[in-house]
Amino acid sequence: MQIGVAGLGAMGSAIAARLLEVGHQVTVWNRTAAKTKPLADAGAKVVDSPGAVAAMSESIITILTDGAAIEAVYNGASGLLFGDVKGKLFIEMSTVPPSVETALAPKVRDKGAVFVECPVGGSTTPARQGKLLGLMGAEPADAARARPILEQLCRKVEHCGPVGAGSSMKLAINLPLMIGWQAYAEAFAIARDVGWEPKRLIDLFVESNGANNGFKMRADMIVAMMENRDPGATTFSIANAVKDLKTMVAAGTAKGADMPAAKAALAALEKANNEGLGAFDASRQTVFWSSKSR
Repeated sequence: MQIGVAGLGAMGSAIAARLLEVGHQVTVWNRTAAKTKPLADAGAKVVDSPGAVAAMSESIITILTDGAAIEAVYNGASGLLFGDVKGKLFIEMSTVPPSVETALAPKVRDKGAVFVECPVGGSTTPARQGKLLGLMGAEPADAARARPILEQLCRKVEHCGPVGAGSSMKLAINLPLMIGWQAYAEAFAIARDVGWEPKRLIDLFVESNGANNGFKMRADMIVAMMENRDPGATTFSIANAVKDLKTMVAAGTAKGADMPAAKAALAALEKANNEGLGAFDASRQTVFWSSKSR
């Protein structure tokens, strides 16, 4: 199938590489053209605008930073909806407020195209392995059309309801993970004076009921950070954790919920971000905060 990917951040690049690997013809665009080179080397066709991605593809995937980026890529000059896109399938995978997706859907449908939102749970490693968790929001027939593609990217695809439901569920399931990084940081501050070596400490946490999957997957990274070694590539950054927590707080507040735990975690992660750690993996919060309390 001819599939386009517009937006080549860490996740977009991993998804495009996965699509190439399973045999699709992939066309890519990114605002920063240098990010297209590894995919071009792997066989992707690189074009100079989102509109060109849409013109050359049967299905188009976007995974972008925020609502402003989505608006620019879809509706800007030479955007995805610039030309004739009748009959094409758009799969929007960004982590944004539900209102962004519900506002975009009718614009896509007015062009005669199909719109499915499917934010995903997971980071770059499961994206490359096709083991993400897909959270679709779509009409039933549209969901059925998108499912074969999504099942090549995801270990499970859950149809959550109409457009907007997928975004709501993505924010909900990621909230404990975002708060968790600060919780682990505070736990490590309590445990610091016990005097254990980092690996022994992290191994105990991994064995406990308090360890979520995100922690378990990054256990070796956290040990490396505690030992002042290179932890390897960032899989999900502190800057993105800040962005997502802001979106979660806003979404909860819009539904009448107070969000005290999310607000506290956001303030702590913002401190790390403001001190220059935004590009580091979110798991670095555990080391940053516990060391700040010395």
